[in-house]
Amino acid sequence: MSLIHLYDTTLRDGTQAEEISFLVEDKIRIAQKLDELGIHYIEGGWPGSNPKDIAFFREIKKVSLKQAKVAAFGSTRRAKNPPEKDSNLRTLIEAESDAVTIFGKTWDFHVREALRISLEANLELIHDSLAYLNQHVAEVFYDAEHFFDGYKSNPEYAIETLKAAQEARVDCIVLCDTNGGTLPHELPAIIAEIKKHIHTPLGIHTHNDSECAVANSLVAVEQGIVHVQGTLNGFGERCGNANLCSIIASLQLKMGHKCLTDDQLSQLREVSRYVYELANLVPNPHQPFVGNSAFAHKGGVHVSAIQRHPETYEHIRPEKVGNVTRVLVSDLSGRSNVLAKAEQFNIDLDSKDPVTIEILEKIKDLENKGYQFEGAEASFELLMRRALGTVKTFFSVIGFRVIDSKREGEDKPFAEATVKVKVGGRIEHTAAEGNGPVNALDNALRKALESFYPQLKEIRLLDYKVRVLPTGRGTASITRVLLESGDKQRVWGTVGVSDNIIDASYQALVDALQYKLLKDSEMP
Repeated sequence: MSLIHLYDTTLRDGTQAEEISFLVEDKIRIAQKLDELGIHYIEGGWPGSNPKDIAFFREIKKVSLKQAKVAAFGSTRRAKNPPEKDSNLRTLIEAESDAVTIFGKTWDFHVREALRISLEANLELIHDSLAYLNQHVAEVFYDAEHFFDGYKSNPEYAIETLKAAQEARVDCIVLCDTNGGTLPHELPAIIAEIKKHIHTPLGIHTHNDSECAVANSLVAVEQGIVHVQGTLNGFGERCGNANLCSIIASLQLKMGHKCLTDDQLSQLREVSRYVYELANLVPNPHQPFVGNSAFAHKGGVHVSAIQRHPETYEHIRPEKVGNVTRVLVSDLSGRSNVLAKAEQFNIDLDSKDPVTIEILEKIKDLENKGYQFEGAEASFELLMRRALGTVKTFFSVIGFRVIDSKREGEDKPFAEATVKVKVGGRIEHTAAEGNGPVNALDNALRKALESFYPQLKEIRLLDYKVRVLPTGRGTASITRVLLESGDKQRVWGTVGVSDNIIDASYQALVDALQYKLLKDSEMP
């Protein structure tokens, strides 16, 4: 089987979804995760379109990626500009990325109505832009925008545009189903005809408007395509792009293409959920391969069968993509989940131990109240250890008070927190200001504890997310706070839930500090 190059465009196409916006820091962190997953190319954005993408290409140079190459995205030159004087092409070169991808018009309708130039002039745009980039960039990819619509309208001209790219000696020509209207059965004949004229490696870029993006991508690979573009979780404009999670799993586990190592493939669910969290979106539980419900079983016949032979109702082993089998109506399944987590944290539990049942009941109770431990593994581990009585009480918070006041009409609110903590037999009572009430509380807790535990100075708050739970109570709704903290060795997540956002934040903050002290105490 030929190697299929995976090209991720979450950081550009994915952000065109109406509910998604990433900070530069988010994009850097996602790029690092994609690199760990084993993605070959990461499209970082369009440096000529906005300051955020310019900043990304500047900052990503400071990051040491293990294998992924970073690509910048743009368009062919403007009709009135020679390549060397075109600002878009110049910005792409100045981004100093490993590769550059530009799109050009394939559909004669677009050439006449959008560009308003002749069909011959468009061929010159494509060829000149790509040939010029080839002189300055290590790898150049050409996205043939609206290729399938263009081919159906005027097949001869659509192929001429590909020939213009081929003559410019690009590294790959990517066939784009930009409107997402092509169906899988149409691809084989079209690709077969293209291959009569084009010997340059071919790629595929599909949108999901007909819900065929993944299917079209897989059919294209079956027809000899060697470069597949998509986004994590299918994020993208309108109905989204081809979902790389499904494509990767299908290519590797069903079609025999070794895109990733087995260890990398087992991170698929984790990376999927990581991107959901940074997008501040609720993960789709029914998403194939990586969703919570992808291998969940409720029907009695199903449950009985999978307990004997999982393959009776599971098309792959879920562990291969980092997922797990879930039995929704069985106490045994609940215990199994707890035992699996305990093993992950090196905690010795027995399925018949009353503590296991206690932990299970506690989890169910907390989940009913709105807790969710996906992304909050540290809180989950602390919950188990508290039930076992194996967590040292490093400190206790006797009480706290947070004041958030606005003094003048246009002035920023003033936030101050006072806390009283007990460590051993000593009580520390202190106050601190902050940029908002949660930051003030965080500062006050650290200020009170750092004299006892100087290592808490190493903690950095990496992310803070608030989700309003669907209770229908408006501003009185319950909120869930998810924190991501880190030090020099590790990153961990904690969670808090309350109808008071300060209290929810306090719970997550205290767990984050307790977890740091617990892990440091276990180090040799």
